Amino acid sequence: MAEIKYRRILLKLGGEALAGEGGFGINPRQAEFVARTVCNVVNMGVQVAIVIGGGNLWRGKQDGLDHGMERVTADHMGMLATVMNSLALQDALERMGIPTRVMTGIEVRAVAEPYIQRRAVRHLEKGRVIIFGAGTGNPYFTTDTAASLRAMEIDAEVLIKATKVDAVYDSDPKKNPNARRFEHLTYIDALNMRVGVMDSTAMAMCMDNDLPICVINLWQENALERVVLGEPVGTTITG
Repeated sequence: MAEIKYRRILLKLGGEALAGEGGFGINPRQAEFVARTVCNVVNMGVQVAIVIGGGNLWRGKQDGLDHGMERVTADHMGMLATVMNSLALQDALERMGIPTRVMTGIEVRAVAEPYIQRRAVRHLEKGRVIIFGAGTGNPYFTTDTAASLRAMEIDAEVLIKATKVDAVYDSDPKKNPNARRFEHLTYIDALNMRVGVMDSTAMAMCMDNDLPICVINLWQENALERVVLGEPVGTTITG
C-alpha cells in the first residue's frame, strides 16, 4: 500500500454535500455517499475531523438578513442548522461501523458533546471521527473560519475543502470555458484573487499558521483517498 502523507486531516464540507433536490434539505443517500467516502480514508488509518456548513437548511443572508433579520440571530440559526447536518452525517457514519462524535461550539448537551480541544484530540487518537458543529460558536464567523480554527487546534496536517468543482479557477468554469485552472496557489495569490473557495479570514488564518489547503471535488472518484496519499488532486494552496 502507498505511504500515507496526511495522517490527520480536517475535511470541510458545505451543507450542499448532504442536500436533497434543488440543493435543499438532507438526502439520506447523499449522507451515505459522504460517509462512505470518509469511511474509505478512515480504513486507511487516517484520523478524520469534519466541519460541515448549514447552507442546505439555512442561509443567513438570503433567508434572514435580506428580510431584515438581526445578524446575530441569523448566525445562531445557521449554527443550529450545522448541528442538524452533523447529526445526519454521524448517523450515516455509525451505520457503516465508524465510531463518531459530534462536538459543538454552543452547548446542546442532549445531542452532542461540547467542544473541548483535549477531548477532541483523544477521540481522534482512539480512531473516532469527529464532526464539529455550530461553527466557532460565535456570530460573524463562517464555518470556513471554524474549519481553519479547529484544524489548528487539533494539529491537523491539512485542511481539505471539498466542493463540487475539481479545482480553483480564475473564473467560473461553468460560465467561462476558457477559465484558467490552478494546480497550486500561494495564500497571497488566493487572497489577492479573491477566489471563492474560502473566506479571507479563514485563508489568512491558514497562512499565518502554515496550514496547507487542498481544494478537491468530493464526488470525483477516489479524490479524498488520493489527497491523503499525497497525489496531485485539485488545487493546493500553501506558502
